[in-house]
Amino acid sequence: MGLWKKEITEESKKQLWLAGPMIFVCVFQFSLQLISLMFVGHLNELFLASVSLSTSIVNATGYNVMMGLSSALDTFCGQAYGAKQYQMVGVHTQGAMVVLILVSIPMSIIWVFLEPILILLHQNKEVAALAQLYARYLIPSLSANALLRCITKFLQTQNIVFPMVLATGLTSLLHLLLCWLFIQKLDYGIKGSAIAICISNWFNTIIFALYIRLSPSCKQTWTGFSKESLHNIPKFLRLALPSAVMVCLESWTFEIIVILSGALANAKLETSVLSICLNTTGIFWMIPFGVSVAGSTRISNELGAGKPKAAYLAVKVTMFLALLVGLVEFSVLMSLWKVWGRVFTNVHEVLTYVISMMPIVASAAFVDSIQTAFQGVARGCGWQKLGAFINLGSYYILGLPFSVVSAFVFHMKGQGLYLGIVLALTVQVVCFLLVTLRANWEKEAKKAAARVGGNGVQIEDQNVHTSS
Repeated sequence: MGLWKKEITEESKKQLWLAGPMIFVCVFQFSLQLISLMFVGHLNELFLASVSLSTSIVNATGYNVMMGLSSALDTFCGQAYGAKQYQMVGVHTQGAMVVLILVSIPMSIIWVFLEPILILLHQNKEVAALAQLYARYLIPSLSANALLRCITKFLQTQNIVFPMVLATGLTSLLHLLLCWLFIQKLDYGIKGSAIAICISNWFNTIIFALYIRLSPSCKQTWTGFSKESLHNIPKFLRLALPSAVMVCLESWTFEIIVILSGALANAKLETSVLSICLNTTGIFWMIPFGVSVAGSTRISNELGAGKPKAAYLAVKVTMFLALLVGLVEFSVLMSLWKVWGRVFTNVHEVLTYVISMMPIVASAAFVDSIQTAFQGVARGCGWQKLGAFINLGSYYILGLPFSVVSAFVFHMKGQGLYLGIVLALTVQVVCFLLVTLRANWEKEAKKAAARVGGNGVQIEDQNVHTSS
């Protein structure tokens, strides 16, 4: 019993050491869009609705796709590092960079012609025109984001997190200054908001690249560009594509909810309120996401090292931490539910509507904390294909139909739309829980050894079963 408690304590320390900094990294990276939205939201309701809608679409067709594709590096880089195949960490990252840069080209074309797409989706023409303008000015940030996602995974899977906190924190401060300059001082409006995001993204990417190039911490894992990275692209895509599907099926649901809100009566009000609620969920999601990143890193490292018992211990600690985070987030949101909306806007009608939504948003944050941790477990183990099927069923067979029926048939409007999200998140948790409980961790360690080509990795025979 004493040894078991010691193991739990040690694993908890390792995860908190990773999760704490990664939470700050996630919050700082997310803050770029949030800061821009706050500055624009205090101009007028039309600008807020346009930027909110544009942000939803560029996330769905760009940033979230990048996040999904790069998530395959959680598996490849994390397990390669655990297997002490240090050079392959850099090789996998380089291949991912090539893929993501190429993928950014068709995404940019979608952003150029965003207005007719939004009109086809029955969005307000005035809002659609401004949303397209915002998206076009954001195009230079897409390639920067592609590189940034890969570099973040490269450093994270090696447990190099504190330099990322400093770099992303500095970027957030720069972005705050840039938004003030371009939006308030120079009066560039929504164009200034997009320009600030582009500059901040490239600044962050350059800082990360310089760290990798100059730091001794990365000498073993980054040995210069290798042709082997191009040969590894087919292997990367076999995991990256289902990884992107897993992430995008979930994130697209939230963007579809915003689009559906635009089809309700009083579209400007509904879109603004749903955007505030989804951004609130996004802010609080960063904390469990930091926990899930720590979990995926620890799980992939231990599986790559051939230690199934340690990997399963990491799973249990990750889920316990996620449960605690979910309870805290629910409590915080319920204590702030009557004043939280003022962070985004001063419009009385919007504020009143946001207050009525907060209990549902708080419930979603609690369940989302747990399912986000399960997604980290999936990335660490390489279960992305299975995760894609779970997300497909949760969101598109159950969640979205429930949202549509609640909002349009039972006239629950925004509350009905959001209840569908809560249902989908709950189904996700149940499905991932069943998968995790049925997992054979010795087999998972053998799969990891085969994935990274670690034939020399000795798998510890510890009879690890989830029923233990």
